[in-house]
Amino acid sequence: MKKGICIGSLPGNSTEARFKLAKAAGFDGVEIGTLGNDVERHQTKQLAAQHHLELFSVMNQKHWSHPLSDADDAVRAASRDGMLDSMATATAIGADTVLLVPAVVNEATPYEAAYQRSQTEIRTLIPEATEKGLTIAIENVWNKFLLSPIEFAGYLDEFESDAVTAYFDVGNIVLYGDPQHWIRSLGSRISKVHVKGFNADERRFTYLIEECTIDWNAVMEALSDIGYDDYLTAELPVDAENPEGTVHQISEDMDKIIAGKA
Repeated sequence: MKKGICIGSLPGNSTEARFKLAKAAGFDGVEIGTLGNDVERHQTKQLAAQHHLELFSVMNQKHWSHPLSDADDAVRAASRDGMLDSMATATAIGADTVLLVPAVVNEATPYEAAYQRSQTEIRTLIPEATEKGLTIAIENVWNKFLLSPIEFAGYLDEFESDAVTAYFDVGNIVLYGDPQHWIRSLGSRISKVHVKGFNADERRFTYLIEECTIDWNAVMEALSDIGYDDYLTAELPVDAENPEGTVHQISEDMDKIIAGKA
């Protein structure tokens, strides 16, 4: 299993500084955000190669401000364009995955509408993803949507396409479920995994081990049971008090988690 980290979890005043730190801390790859032009994409790919890092995933950045579930056609069009930019970024840097939050349920967007609109819009993106050899990986977040593993699995299966998968976030699920159960329910639909800590007793996010109530050994056993052997990617905030040291600690904690010694 490979260790990844989100670029937003890395302190530094440049992409090169962040990549250098990621490599020094022992990470195999970095998940980046959408890049706006070919020059940025080429430079970022070169920097990653210089530091022997894989750029394996791109986090789409318009799915919150312009959700695919919005009632406004113009908002959904902007969201589609954002996904096309994310897919272009992934192709240019050699990533195989684009992370997508599919919908946002709120006062203006009922659940059924979010479900139908997001599926309709994602279906328009599948041909581009298939042509580029990419997966659109749907992430579970606190968006009041896909609130059970059975529903999540069904939502994915209805696309009838290998280009739509699950980006499973372990920490995001703890508030209303056991991550090891979700992992087994989703099974081979999972293409990537985010890790962050969560304290269920205090209902707050944490770093990976300290103050965290997640049973990491059970999580790893479940991932092993479904044959998952891709990236575990840390998605955690930068520690203002010890920014670089905490990145090294995250890496060490992930080693313990992967080894079943957390």
